[in-house]
Amino acid sequence: MSEKENSKNEGIEMRTEQLTAKALERVDYDKYLLANAVGKRAEEIARGAEPLVDADPKTTKHTDIALQEIAEGKLNVSLEG
Repeated sequence: MSEKENSKNEGIEMRTEQLTAKALERVDYDKYLLANAVGKRAEEIARGAEPLVDADPKTTKHTDIALQEIAEGKLNVSLEG
């Protein structure tokens, strides 16, 4: 892997870490709730739901889109009782 590719991958990993940290804040640091919400939303996107953020589901992983939606507060996540 070239130095440029390695740098790009590190940038993506950093962005994912930052999004995950923000998304965890929004679900009161409940990683299981976050994982469940990301999975459900990614399935919706895979089935044709429009992303709530500026992302192309044809070129961006559905889980990354869902994580970004939660991190940016575009998707409200809560426990259903």
